[in-house]
Amino acid sequence: MFPYLRVLVDRYPHRRYLILGSASRDLIHQSSETLAGRIGYIELTPFQLSECHDQNRLWKRGGFPKSFLQEDIELSWAWRKAYISTFLERDLPNLGFSTPPQDMRRLWTMLAHYHGNIINYSELGRSLNLSDMTIRRHIHLLNGSFMIRTLKPWFENIKKRQIKSPKVYVRDSGLFQTLLNITEDIGLHPKVGASWEGFALEEIIRFHEADPEDCYFWATANKAELDLLIVKGSQRMGFEFKYTDPPQMTRSLHTALEDLKLEKITIISPGDIDFLVHEKVRAIGLKNYVLKHS
Repeated sequence: MFPYLRVLVDRYPHRRYLILGSASRDLIHQSSETLAGRIGYIELTPFQLSECHDQNRLWKRGGFPKSFLQEDIELSWAWRKAYISTFLERDLPNLGFSTPPQDMRRLWTMLAHYHGNIINYSELGRSLNLSDMTIRRHIHLLNGSFMIRTLKPWFENIKKRQIKSPKVYVRDSGLFQTLLNITEDIGLHPKVGASWEGFALEEIIRFHEADPEDCYFWATANKAELDLLIVKGSQRMGFEFKYTDPPQMTRSLHTALEDLKLEKITIISPGDIDFLVHEKVRAIGLKNYVLKHS
C-alpha cells in the first residue's frame, strides 16, 4: 500500500495518515524506500510507570495492557504464555518470516538467560545447533519486533581495552519472567537483580524518549562498566541500576566518571530513596526519578 500512500501524500500534502504496525522500520523496508521524506515514526510502548504509577505491579506483570489489567496474577501469567505462542506461531509468519517457531522459542528463552549480559553468538549457535548467521538473523527479528533490546557498546577514544559486543535484554519484564518460568515473587528469585536492571533500563529509555541509536552501555576488559549511557548531541547521561539498598559508590563508577567525562551518574533503585552517594553520583528510586522529572 505504500506506493498508493505516496501518491496521496504528494497529491494532498495537508492530509495525515496513521499506519499501525507491529514491527520496526528496519524490518519493513517498503516504508522507508517509498515514503522517504514523507513519513515519521512513533514507537507506542506498553504501559510506562509515568502512566500507571504502580511500580510493583508493572514490574511483575509487564506493560502489555491485557497482562497488566488482569484481575489476578494467574490470569496475567496465562495471557503472557498465550501471547508468546501467538507471536511465534502467527505474528512472525504474518510479517513474512518463515522462522520455525520452536527454534525461535528456544533462542528467545536462552536470550532471557543472557538478559543483561554480553551476547555470545558462537555459544548460542552451539547450544541451539544453528549457525552464527542464523542466530544473528533471529536476533534481528526479535529486536525489530520489539521483543528484545540489543544495547550497543560505547567506544571511547582511550587506551583501555573495551567490550565490543552488544548486550541483550528482554524488553518486557512480564515476558522475561514468563520465558524463564518464574512463577513466584520475582523479589525472591535469583534473577531479581537482572530483572530489575532490564525493567528500570526500559523505563529510563522510554522516559527520556531516547532513540535506540542514542543508547549504549560501556565496559572495559578491567571490569569497569556503566549500565546505560544516553548520548544526545553533546549531552551524556549515565545510569546504573542497582537492586541492592542502599546503593554505594564503587571503583567502576569512579572510572566511568573519569573516562567518559560525565558530569553525573544516576543510580536507579527500586526503593523510596534520593541522596548523594558522591558529589557526582545520586542514588534515587525509579518512581521518585520519574515523578521528579515529569
